[in-house]
Amino acid sequence: METMIIFLLTGAVAGVMAGLFGVGGGMIMVPALIIILSGQSVPADIVVHVAVGTSLAVIALSSASSTRSHHVRGGVRWDVLAFYGPALALGALIGAFVADVLPGATLKRLVGVSSLLISLQMAVNYRFSDMQNLSLPKPAELLGVGGLFGLLSSLVGIGGGSLTAPYLALRGLELRQAVGTAAAGGIPIAWAGAAGYVVAGWGAEGVPSPAFGYVSGGGFVALAVTSSLCAPLGARLAHRLSARALQLAFALLLAAVGIHMLWP
Repeated sequence: METMIIFLLTGAVAGVMAGLFGVGGGMIMVPALIIILSGQSVPADIVVHVAVGTSLAVIALSSASSTRSHHVRGGVRWDVLAFYGPALALGALIGAFVADVLPGATLKRLVGVSSLLISLQMAVNYRFSDMQNLSLPKPAELLGVGGLFGLLSSLVGIGGGSLTAPYLALRGLELRQAVGTAAAGGIPIAWAGAAGYVVAGWGAEGVPSPAFGYVSGGGFVALAVTSSLCAPLGARLAHRLSARALQLAFALLLAAVGIHMLWP
């Protein structure tokens, strides 16, 4: 019961933060779950694996809702995803099995480094609008980059938007379409990645029950429900603050998370 209450509270915080900062929540849920699960009975060598697998399972649902919102506004380039999506899925699936053989400490450092890099990206506030004169990527490039981004996203438990949106914007997509297509790209990453963590971790001991490989069923339900319910609250708060202030605040949050994950 105590663990479920903690999951519910974590989901609520992740939902508010996701709505406030406009992210899928992976970079919030994974570090939070690592900290929480470390204080529970979960073995240290699989704590990060459970955090990442459970986060991807939650994103598998939230990304579908986000994609629908972008699609009805014409913000998803399905022609790009025809090549990019399958590559993301394959990379995410491979990433889950790569994570399975990595020590928990190594995976934790990857989460920390990813947090710091994304924090830097948001703090710099690099503008892509002046570089949208490039030609759209060819199928071979989409396959290669998609596989790499899918693998990296699956390793650290994110939907990949922080990687895909800048890449597609730099390669010629209008920024709103880059963001919408990146949101849709979270679906193959999350579904394939979560499935990979289920299979790779099947039979693992110490995962909070009901367990599905490295995915905690109870954690998934609690996080999915409360994060969905609390995301609108974060969205309302976002309209009361400047976009740049939100961006800097989130950058500071991610920097703090990254430092915590890398601290000995």
